[in-house]
Amino acid sequence: MAKQGFSYTTALDGLHHYLSGFVALTKAEFNFLLPYIEIREFEKKVKVIREGEVERYLNIIVRGLVRKYLPIRGDEVITQLATEGHMVHSELSFNYRTPSGSVIETIEPTVFLSISYDSLEELYTRFPKAEKLGRLMITDLFIKKDYRYFDQLQKSTRERFLDYIRNHPQMVQRVPQKYIASYLNIKPETFSRLKHLMRPKK
Repeated sequence: MAKQGFSYTTALDGLHHYLSGFVALTKAEFNFLLPYIEIREFEKKVKVIREGEVERYLNIIVRGLVRKYLPIRGDEVITQLATEGHMVHSELSFNYRTPSGSVIETIEPTVFLSISYDSLEELYTRFPKAEKLGRLMITDLFIKKDYRYFDQLQKSTRERFLDYIRNHPQMVQRVPQKYIASYLNIKPETFSRLKHLMRPKK
C-alpha cells in the first residue's frame, strides 16, 4: 500500500523521465520494461545489502535516503549519500557476482524501483535499447565517482565543506552530521568548526 503523499504512478513517471535522459524511450518501450521492475520498501535503519552478501539489485531511489559505506578497521567510511532520483547498489558485487565489500543502509524510510541481475540480463537479450541504456547509466555513475575523487584530491577541507553545503543544502537537515563528515572525508570535530560558515552573513 502506498504511503500518504506518495504515488507509485508519479514514481514510475519519474523513472520514465530519468531513463529517457540516457536513451529516448516511448511510452510503449517503457511499459515493456515494467514487468522487470520491482518496487521495494524499507523502514529506517535497514541494511539493504550487508558486507559479504552478493548484491542482487540495481536500485533507483524514488523516496527516501540511504548511505553506502565500507566497514574499515572498526570504522564506517561513507562512499555515497543517495536520495530521490539517484542510483545506488554495490557495483562490484552486482556486476561480478561476488560478496559485497560495502553496506547499503537506509537513513529514512525508503522506496526503491529495482531490477535484479537476472532480470537485467534477460532484458539485455529481449530489448535492443536496454544494453545501451545500461552502458550509459553505468558510464554516468563512474564519471560522477571520478569527479568526486578528483574533488577529494584537489580541494581543501573548507572548499569541500562549502561546495557540499551550497549544492546540497537539504542534506544538512536530513543527514546526521557525522555521516556528511565521513562522506566528505572531514573529521567530525573539523566539520563542527566549519558549521559557522553555514550561517548567513548579516
